[in-house]
Amino acid sequence: MRRLTGKTALVTGGGQGVGRGIALALAAEGAAVVITGRTGDRLKQTARMIAERGGRVHTVVGDVGERADVDRMVAETVREFGGLDVLVNNAQSSVQHRLEQTSYDDLELTYRSGPLAAFHAMQSALPHLKAGRGSVVNLGSSAAVLGEVGFGAYAMAKEAIRGLTRVAAREWGAYGIRVNVVCPAALSPAAQAYFAAHPERADSVVAGIPLGRMGDPEADIGRAVAALVSDDMAYLTGATLMLEGGRTLIG
Repeated sequence: MRRLTGKTALVTGGGQGVGRGIALALAAEGAAVVITGRTGDRLKQTARMIAERGGRVHTVVGDVGERADVDRMVAETVREFGGLDVLVNNAQSSVQHRLEQTSYDDLELTYRSGPLAAFHAMQSALPHLKAGRGSVVNLGSSAAVLGEVGFGAYAMAKEAIRGLTRVAAREWGAYGIRVNVVCPAALSPAAQAYFAAHPERADSVVAGIPLGRMGDPEADIGRAVAALVSDDMAYLTGATLMLEGGRTLIG
């Protein structure tokens, strides 16, 4: 039996990149997966990939920056598959400007799509996670941990997510709910677009990764998340798992 057979997972931003990789890996371990995002065509592509492998999948088009949409995502998950055991808050908008050029709109965008979206999804999912002693995985960023130049708004949002995660781990441990963070370094469409806009950074980023490569969204990130939410990692909560090939090693 696969590790997540009988479980239901909701993955926000599941239409591409790391979200797609996580959704594919969760489905491969037997979970029924609901993927959400703002672009229906991308969700359909991911859903097709899951279905072709024999997995169960449902799509919900919506914006995690809108509380009503988040509540609908959770409600549709429960209606479609009868419960919710795993919540993966992956969706996140990003802007890159140096601090002196960062605007309030930049901050609002990153916060609404990141920590506020994660908070709203966690609140909405809580009754269902309680019922099954479920698991939450929030996405952080090695760029935030390192304080990468030009990532001020994004780093602020991602570190807020880590703070939220630690508080939830303490408060929700009594319910048997585990809440953890993963910080991936993967060759997602967002990473590819960043490297295309900043070609001088591509070689230096990879050179700073001890394993010598960017991660694969499914094989390196998705499979680790599947292990994290399984019973194999049942005693881990409030942790930050650095899935970045050693990029943030110090010394």
